[in-house]
Amino acid sequence: MAQPWQTIETVRTVDGVLELRRRGERDFLILVNNRVLMNSSANRSETALGELAGRKVASQRKPRVLVGGLGMGLTLRATLDSVPSSARVVVAELNQAVVAWCKGPLAILTNNAVDDNRVTITLDDVAAVIVRASQPSGEKFDAIIIDLYAGPHAETDAINDPFYGNRALSTTRDALTPEGIFAVWGEAADTAFEKRLVAAGFVFDRQRPGRGGLRHVVYIAWKDIKSHRRKRQ
Repeated sequence: MAQPWQTIETVRTVDGVLELRRRGERDFLILVNNRVLMNSSANRSETALGELAGRKVASQRKPRVLVGGLGMGLTLRATLDSVPSSARVVVAELNQAVVAWCKGPLAILTNNAVDDNRVTITLDDVAAVIVRASQPSGEKFDAIIIDLYAGPHAETDAINDPFYGNRALSTTRDALTPEGIFAVWGEAADTAFEKRLVAAGFVFDRQRPGRGGLRHVVYIAWKDIKSHRRKRQ
């Protein structure tokens, strides 16, 4: 007989009630308003997101990486396992409770990834972090990894969405180094988002990790240097 889920903590946020539940030693759920955001037993796409982006910058001497959204820390763990010891990984997370959970009950899932000496946690909106990096004086990132519970989808605001809209994609491009990588998690492939990526000057690869079952989407994008040169001419 399956063990019942037990609520560890609930926290009120601007998006509603955030809740952490546990069943047994390693089964966890994070919910908002009773909607499941993350499940520790279904994480192959999050792991692939961190691995694929991390490997793209692993050969650099001191890669600087931004992870948007901490969640259970699984994408962060996969990123850390794929980048060199010299890397610097900034994690932008809005909720202090999520950081505390990753340092506490969820640490067993990631070998306490948030306390890795390469990691800096900033309690901030990742969109704001990207905007600052995009400024002429901003410190650019070699990889920007967006792992939020709402990926690009059919109802995304094509112009004003803070992560996947036209303006945000152009800002993200400016926040990356010339060889920078932009990695995005999504529930499903989104053709309109792909067109916006290209319009913003990216080339991308789309993958659906795993075989069978629910297969989410991972986008790995990089700057289209040829397109950028054409626009400048």
